Amino acid sequence: PFFVNRGGLPVDEPTWERMWRHVGRIHPEGDRVAQRIRGAADLPKIPIPSVPVFQPSTPIPERLEAVQRYIRELQYNHTGTQFFEIKKSRPLTGLMDLAKEMTKEALPIKCLEAVILGIYLTNNMTTLDRFPISFKTHFSGNYFRHIVLGVNFGGRYGALGISRREELMYKAPVFRTLSELIFDFEEAYRRCWHTLKKVKLGHCVSHDPHSVEQIEWKRSILDLDKLTREDFRKELERHARDMRLKIGKGAGPPSPTKDRKKDVSSPQRGQASPHRRNSRGDRRPSGEKKPADSKAMPDLNGYQIRV
Repeated sequence: PFFVNRGGLPVDEPTWERMWRHVGRIHPEGDRVAQRIRGAADLPKIPIPSVPVFQPSTPIPERLEAVQRYIRELQYNHTGTQFFEIKKSRPLTGLMDLAKEMTKEALPIKCLEAVILGIYLTNNMTTLDRFPISFKTHFSGNYFRHIVLGVNFGGRYGALGISRREELMYKAPVFRTLSELIFDFEEAYRRCWHTLKKVKLGHCVSHDPHSVEQIEWKRSILDLDKLTREDFRKELERHARDMRLKIGKGAGPPSPTKDRKKDVSSPQRGQASPHRRNSRGDRRPSGEKKPADSKAMPDLNGYQIRV
């Protein structure tokens, strides 16, 4: 029953094919079970979660809650099979196409898929900064990895994601510093008897869904076994400062290069854009020459005399 197509309709997508093959491998009668489920006509319809749509006036914190609610409604994938293949080296535009497929299939997801989906659903929130946060923990002789999407709005930090544990996914943007957010995750891990070993922080993700840039997943790698508590906090704040500086540099217009300055005064560019040429002419100092024009000459001389 868990593998019922949401909506009760057959879907011939690669995702479903991988799922059925997995059932055939791990179940004693996997092939027959898969065919019986596929051919059943009386299976209950499972509601498909609706992708959140926002009004322009909706505050960012409310939008984040709606995005997290949608991610939660997809449910955590406990099957042991990853339905969507995510390669971190893919450009952002390819990952956004995969996120669209996730919303169409509405299958259960894991933490990395939730991060990609969170980026996709917050692309239109241009005042929101998004960056990946990865955790490596140790418990009972084994190491575990988890990832969430860190967010920063108005100088307050939070997170989006999905996990088996409620306290290891969504964090409302109420933390004053990045270190407060990470320490809150560390405390949550401690309550689960996990010891935090490493934290990997990425840089801010572009809001352009068609960008061919790759997500920077590991800008800072912090090993807690090699850092004191105070050094750990300083490294977290250094990373937060680096993100602010990068955003500040990217927000303004690019500084003109020498070639661009030459182009500004070139006659060819002036002919191509008469409006800009005229606006510069209005501000031209009296010592510069204007094109020869018999009708304009008296005005020009008069202007020089007045100056």
